[in-house]
Amino acid sequence: MRSPWAVARAPQRKTLKRVAIATVLLVIVFLFFSNIPTDVPIRYRRPGFIPGDGTNLRPPAPPRAMPGANKPLRAPNWGGKPKDATPKDRVSVPPGGYDGPIQFMTLGGSLSAISDTGGDSAINKNIVFAASSLQSVALLLPMACQMGAELRVYVHFALMSRSEMTMDEFRQVNGVDESCHIIFHDARPDHAADMSEVRFSKTVLRAMYHINYYVHPQAVIVDASSSESGLFIEAMRVQTRSMSVPLLELPESSAQQLGWMTKLDSASLAAWHKLNIDILIHAAPGTSGNLIRLLKSLAAADFSASPAPHLTIELPNKVDAATASFLDTFQWPPAGVYNPTNIRQLTLRHRIHHKGVTEEDSTIRFLESFWPTQPKTSHVLVLSPQVELSPWFFHYVKYTVLEYIHSTAAVTQQWDARLFGISLNLPSTQLDNIKPFTPPKSPKSASPTPDTSFFWQAPNSNAVLYTGQKWVELHAFASRLLETRQSPLPAIFTDKRVSKRFPSWLEHALKLCRARGYWTLYPSSMTARNLAVVHGELYRAPEEYEDELRPAAGDSRTGGRRKEGILAPGPLLDSLPGGGELPGFDDMALLAWDGRAMTLGEVDGMADKYAGELRRAIGGCERLTVRELGPRPDAGDLFCIGEEGV
Repeated sequence: MRSPWAVARAPQRKTLKRVAIATVLLVIVFLFFSNIPTDVPIRYRRPGFIPGDGTNLRPPAPPRAMPGANKPLRAPNWGGKPKDATPKDRVSVPPGGYDGPIQFMTLGGSLSAISDTGGDSAINKNIVFAASSLQSVALLLPMACQMGAELRVYVHFALMSRSEMTMDEFRQVNGVDESCHIIFHDARPDHAADMSEVRFSKTVLRAMYHINYYVHPQAVIVDASSSESGLFIEAMRVQTRSMSVPLLELPESSAQQLGWMTKLDSASLAAWHKLNIDILIHAAPGTSGNLIRLLKSLAAADFSASPAPHLTIELPNKVDAATASFLDTFQWPPAGVYNPTNIRQLTLRHRIHHKGVTEEDSTIRFLESFWPTQPKTSHVLVLSPQVELSPWFFHYVKYTVLEYIHSTAAVTQQWDARLFGISLNLPSTQLDNIKPFTPPKSPKSASPTPDTSFFWQAPNSNAVLYTGQKWVELHAFASRLLETRQSPLPAIFTDKRVSKRFPSWLEHALKLCRARGYWTLYPSSMTARNLAVVHGELYRAPEEYEDELRPAAGDSRTGGRRKEGILAPGPLLDSLPGGGELPGFDDMALLAWDGRAMTLGEVDGMADKYAGELRRAIGGCERLTVRELGPRPDAGDLFCIGEEGV
């Protein structure tokens, strides 16, 4: 007979067994956490890294922009340098053969010390230089040091080389001190010296993934010359594309030419690849010598700042033999200019109309020659055949566009909304081509020498970049104004203020600038000599005025017949006052269309008065509300016809 206690003992033994197992597990867990090593390098658990070739990487959603992201920049306190660590478990493998797991020994230390830079915000002032070749490091460091010393951005430098040199040795060898204000990140993994090429590429991808998460750079700058590793460049292209961060690839021997980029802020550098600039040339009959000289100077220009822009040449009905022969062999982009798509960026338009051209015909033909694909970032550089350009003209164009349209100061102060164009030459006369023009001096300068950039309401037709947004508005304004030709207008709108020695469309541009209070940026005399010169020896009047302006023998008053200055090309930064830094908006004089010095308030008052007279002359403005009278890109607020669109 079984004991009645037999059933009761079984669960008691099971309970004791479970208690014993739980006790052992608790002891194991306690011992595990009590003996966790504290000197193990940081393993990145967040964000998780997805293995692969980098094409499927997606960065975490960017945090909301913090209010303090745009506060005044100061030299940050990094709180000491992270100690360089050397892995203790190195194994002997053939060079280039190690392909083990990737561990960053010191990257975590530098990334955790940059909270002052606003790296947790998607919009900040962080710029990253990155290099794997020590030769590229030597090329990039002077530029990074100069950019850091400007204190407009926070400069980070990521080292991804195979070298075993410590970061202290690296800084010492390259002569980097605290005055550079560079934040260094050692993005080398363990076994860097003997890792395989596949592991090297993965290291670049992974390092940039983590840097992006903690830094959120507005742009990444690398050396794309033969000094840098092709694997590194390709990996950087893949990862920055995945991160939606612009990659600025500096071409061979570009340090001196692109020194101006160290003066830009992070917002300008972030817009580096957004710009799209077209060149537009209207060739008049019988100007083959001028046109050929202009095209030769264009072909000799340096386009290391960007791919060569698209070029459109409007040819007259009669093309002389010299021009036709030259265009047969003219190559654009020029040989040797970076052209990754290998697309011919040249458009030739040959006009059919062979009779006399009216003012209206000329204006319409000119304004129909270009249309911006994206008005905010697409601009047109209008060149007269009389112009000869410096090799560095395009650097100035890009520099000024990035600073005066895309910089934080331009956007927050809304000065970019007033900018109608950027001129490359300095006129010697006013728009009537009679009164001499004397450039103003800076309002904050005690020097009597007027050698500074300035704003002038008078537009230009020789060598000037017009912004896409203003071109759209000018197109609409001229279209509406031409429609009113059937109605009588007051003399204020019919009297010509622009000499007939300039093309007729310039009169429409002046009217728009007067109604809106827009202005054109003009360079200092020193800078102008380094950008463009207008030759008057073979001057030809615009076709619409050619019959009226046939000069008598010895007449020297024919629009720019004089030679306006002498082209003296040299390094761009050397020709800019103040060591190459572009003056601020408040540091430049402001001139009315007739050359008088004005304050901003006076210009606004004149614009309101002129626009009001224009509205009354056209009629119908009493039907519009105050909101409808606000500036509109289609100029409907000025002509009061209430139509939508352009």
